[in-house]
Amino acid sequence: MPVPVPQQRSAPAAETSHGDLTLLVIEDDPAGTTITVPELSAAAGTRVRIRTARNLTEAARLLTDDVDCILLDLALPLTGGGAGPATPTADAGTSGAGTGTADSGSPPEPVSERAGELAALTHVLGIAPLHAVLALTAQDDTELAAEAVRVGAQDYLFRGELDARVLSRAIRYAVERKRADIAQHQLTESRLRAQENARLERGLLPTPLLDGSGLSFAARYRPGRSRALLGGDFYDVVRTPDGTVHAMIGDVCGHGPDEAALGVELRIAWRALTLAGLCGDELLSTLQQVLEHERQSEEIFATLCTVDIAPDGRRAGLCLAGHPAPLLARHGLPARLLPYQDGGPALGLLPRARWPRRQVELGGAWSLMLYTDGLIEGRVGSGGSERLGQDGMVAMVNSRLEQGLAGEELLEAAVAEVRELNGGELTDDVAVLLLGRDPERIRRWGGSAPRSHPASVDRPPSPPVRAAGAQRPPL
Repeated sequence: MPVPVPQQRSAPAAETSHGDLTLLVIEDDPAGTTITVPELSAAAGTRVRIRTARNLTEAARLLTDDVDCILLDLALPLTGGGAGPATPTADAGTSGAGTGTADSGSPPEPVSERAGELAALTHVLGIAPLHAVLALTAQDDTELAAEAVRVGAQDYLFRGELDARVLSRAIRYAVERKRADIAQHQLTESRLRAQENARLERGLLPTPLLDGSGLSFAARYRPGRSRALLGGDFYDVVRTPDGTVHAMIGDVCGHGPDEAALGVELRIAWRALTLAGLCGDELLSTLQQVLEHERQSEEIFATLCTVDIAPDGRRAGLCLAGHPAPLLARHGLPARLLPYQDGGPALGLLPRARWPRRQVELGGAWSLMLYTDGLIEGRVGSGGSERLGQDGMVAMVNSRLEQGLAGEELLEAAVAEVRELNGGELTDDVAVLLLGRDPERIRRWGGSAPRSHPASVDRPPSPPVRAAGAQRPPL
């Protein structure tokens, strides 16, 4: 009765370093391999089981999960026992031993002009991509043996030199070499996948558009997820053709990749709607519709703060959707929070919510800081029960302003101090951006700031971020 073939494990050789060994011998000559089980067990120092297959069809039936190594006679014909042509995909599907080399070690390389002599080996590598394979050949076939290793065998053995000691050592080496090949292949795949994900995430980060605005810009972005470039926090800044500068910062509840993806969708939607001329309540109502359609569950919501700065830079419209109020610092005055009593709820909470737009006077020279709650919810004090809060953040920023810090240096110092007060890295995402206006510098540059290229936002420690057409804030 045929032996049913179970699904092959991900790495059968990984568990056999010091345990029993099972060897599958594939050769059509009954007298070909004369090594006995006791001899091989004594040489290996452990119990060894030997299975013998006279053709490739029988080998497919005997290829079960507990096989550690295959000893294949390269002279074995493909046709014996109805093995059929060497088509790994078809045989793997019928035997259940695997589906190819996508998740195994290095795939078989292209075969040279001796491909016909290695047809049996190619067939075995196709149905057993995760098993160690030893090629058995005649004494005078050195070239063929070397070609077998290039194709995918772990080692080769000459029949005339075969004994229990040589075979046991070759089995051990082949099993360990196959395990190392699989591990290296998986590591390479992981690295390539990580690099691809990093490039993708960097491409989804915003590039603020501020050319001709005369405003300075700086930002810091720290995802709470380990080894991530994107979190649920998001921000963007664009200048529309009428000269108005629109800034936005938001926070999707949660910290996973789904929340990060939703944050990117909301940011892109905000930019498109802003460039299309929407603002204030109309814009936020449309964003709420986007959120409701794209979120994974009805419990997901997002907070948002939008600011539209007039072309003259002296006043702005403010909308809050459950988000902390921005911090405004005027020249020579301490920083303070903008009014937040008239804000609306977070997006996704109330179906027919409204978000009033409040007019704010900025003055001549100023800095405006927008941030997410990750900056104010860190722990402070030795006990770790008290949070920094908005009042603590205002005091911290004023202290840094008194030290003469501004722009990128101010943000870097603020984020570093929050982490220090927290006693380590923050678990929540942190996004903070700083816009500034200095009339003297605007006049110096003839109505606009010098052009510069923004740096990419990276995971901690994050590099400076600067928008095109931006310079350092005045405060």
